[in-house]
Amino acid sequence: MVEYCVEKGVGVKFSTNGGRITAENARRLAAMDYVDIQLSLDGVDELTNDAVRGEGTYARVREAMDHLRDAGFGTFKLSGVMTRENIPQIDSYAQLANEYGAELRLTRFRPSGRGVDTWHDLHPTSAQQVELYNWLLAHPEVLTGDSFFHLSALGEPLPGLNLCGAGRVVCLIDPVGDVYACPFVLHDHFRAGSVRDEGGFAAVWRSSDLFTSLREPTNPGACGSCGSYDACGGGCMAAKFFTGLPLDAPDPECVFGHGEEALAELERNGGAQRPVATSDHSKPRGVGRKRIPLTVVQ
Repeated sequence: MVEYCVEKGVGVKFSTNGGRITAENARRLAAMDYVDIQLSLDGVDELTNDAVRGEGTYARVREAMDHLRDAGFGTFKLSGVMTRENIPQIDSYAQLANEYGAELRLTRFRPSGRGVDTWHDLHPTSAQQVELYNWLLAHPEVLTGDSFFHLSALGEPLPGLNLCGAGRVVCLIDPVGDVYACPFVLHDHFRAGSVRDEGGFAAVWRSSDLFTSLREPTNPGACGSCGSYDACGGGCMAAKFFTGLPLDAPDPECVFGHGEEALAELERNGGAQRPVATSDHSKPRGVGRKRIPLTVVQ
């Protein structure tokens, strides 16, 4: 698939745990144009990473990094999800990336997918958020995408996109063609349509009610009285949605503690039922398990 896309002049970027990047595959990838590889590592040592990613994953990623370097692949990306366990390692992350000539990409830990079960134990503390904000300001070369725009409420805007890109500059198409506003909210509430519908992806991206609403000015809700709302935009909708907060509530990691107060209020009122994924992303809606023939059109 990668080779086919490259032959057609389509750039390919993929994020991986490195398990398939053998020495041979690294050489094949190094010989291709338009290929961008991102390796996920959630700790600069085995103990920290494997506690999150699973036993043996640290060694596997490091081996893949070695293969890419030895094959002369060039610059790949080293990606880490920031937790309270690995933020103390942030300088070591940068050093490791530099050793391999890689770009460092840091992302926010959002309470979606399996992260719902561990978010309360692993999301950064308030002090660590300030530490991370200051570190990112001092390292503008580090890639963050739209991960940490909520931290801009602390003062100077962070480099990068610095706003929620959902439905504006990013979306997700799942394996069966359903289009979601954000990779972290695979839930019917954020489903914009399907590439299988009339008009395909273009119609969904340009005309769906969900994407249209996300591109319009939003109601600040509970954040309306905060002087930093314009800086943080109220925070991440995925983080709010999967912790049970309404979308017009403060971000659960609001740097001023308003999110913690909102979560505590939820608990005092009996807690909120946290949403779960509502679709099977391995087969189209209403379709039973069956083989579907695919043909690549030249």
